[in-house]
Amino acid sequence: MAKKGEAARIVKAALDKWQRLDILVNNAGITRDRSMRKMTDDDWVAVINTNLNGTFYCTSAAIPAMVNQMFGRIINISSVVGQMGAFGQANYSASKGGIIAFTKTLPLEMAKFNITANAIAPGFTSTEMVDAIPEEIAAQIKAKIPLGRFATVEEIAKAAAFLAADGDYITGQELNVNGEYHM
Repeated sequence: MAKKGEAARIVKAALDKWQRLDILVNNAGITRDRSMRKMTDDDWVAVINTNLNGTFYCTSAAIPAMVNQMFGRIINISSVVGQMGAFGQANYSASKGGIIAFTKTLPLEMAKFNITANAIAPGFTSTEMVDAIPEEIAAQIKAKIPLGRFATVEEIAKAAAFLAADGDYITGQELNVNGEYHM
């Protein structure tokens, strides 16, 4: 949700339907991969707006309801690339690294309202974005992952479900779900 008004509209729709907002999963992510020498301002802004600003806008829209009900679970989807960087992904790395820093700061302000915030840092996951990687490069990446494969979407979802349902005393943390690609 790269637009503040859209984030507010979605949160309002959820509140109108259920009168509560217990869990927010910020899962937007786009790439515009180019080396720094070729990256345009538009490439930078599009990725930062969607990935980082969208996380901020959705969280900002959800916090009033969560504070009012004295409960909330915020789960931000970052990336292993936000932890270690990647060639041609300065914009993506910065956006996902920013989400990690945002996630570490948010609980300092929200814990007193029983709102937790955590990040999941997936490794390569079988999504449309990763499926677009040429097969020979995908094979090289898989060779560097001790589990020898990409994660499934369901495996990332299980991590989010754990934090939402059972992570009552976990906040400000990064949960690495990457097959030990990066520690």
